[in-house]
Amino acid sequence: MTPTQRSVRRLALIVVLLAILLAPATAQASQLIARDAQDVTLQVDAQGRALVGYRAKGRTWSVLAWGAINALHPTADRDQVRFSVDYAGGWGKYRKTLSRAFRNLCRPYSGPPLAWFVAGCTMPDGSHWALQAWQRGLPNLGVDPWKPLQASSDLRLSHWSTELPKLELWVNWAHSKRFDHLFGRYTYLGQPVYGFRASTKGAPADGFGRNIYVDTLDSAYGPGWKRENSFLAHEGTGAFCYGLYPHQPYPGYPATGVRPPGKGARYRATAVGPGVLPDVSWEAGAPGAYSPEADKQLAALQREVYGADTLCKPV
Repeated sequence: MTPTQRSVRRLALIVVLLAILLAPATAQASQLIARDAQDVTLQVDAQGRALVGYRAKGRTWSVLAWGAINALHPTADRDQVRFSVDYAGGWGKYRKTLSRAFRNLCRPYSGPPLAWFVAGCTMPDGSHWALQAWQRGLPNLGVDPWKPLQASSDLRLSHWSTELPKLELWVNWAHSKRFDHLFGRYTYLGQPVYGFRASTKGAPADGFGRNIYVDTLDSAYGPGWKRENSFLAHEGTGAFCYGLYPHQPYPGYPATGVRPPGKGARYRATAVGPGVLPDVSWEAGAPGAYSPEADKQLAALQREVYGADTLCKPV
């Protein structure tokens, strides 16, 4: 090997190591590809390899992802599906970059409408690829971000050939009917979406668990959309419930004193898709003035949604 060849090889190795160090820490285990990405592009070749281009951290990235579609239902016997990701654009896997010779076979996107849509396409076999971007890490209880990562936007990649997961929510009243209350369930192909392990703060600790991220519009927190809270879909049922009550700030938050109820004009919820399915979202208006008739109907619906779930009870 000549000195020039050795220099080229060392430079290539440095590029690979730099890509690994700068990549999102969870990219190998989820749909997360990047944060605060700009000028995003998506291409997919005949081998089912997606090439995602974007600008972030002051440079241009070419990321290769492959090897996953749809999702498994929760099981303790297998890992959830996930992409393999090469942040060196193919150099880490093939010892060559693929961007110049990449043959894109993905056609214009023809799948269902998606929240937070950035780019997408549909393959000749009918499967869909998509990129979505949204602020997943916002602080709860309407507190403004005080760390850069909290305000960042995830760029998330998905690949699917089935129906989308279904995020269903309803809004009623709780505690003397003075507070708005949300309840719902998260399912995929008729089966609940849930995990088996979580941190003490409620973050999923396996590949199956999913949080529901709730935002409130024009509330006591201020004008516009604010993050109200995030919580796990319950193990075994995929159900969840949440009341918009006054809350103490969480440990480590800069806010002091009780946070007011996050009652808003509208509510929005988003959940990361199971496996490598797209993220899904729901939005509806507040329930308005208390209605005994509507409350009775919604209480019956709550009992149906909760089923055997003992963590939630009709209010």
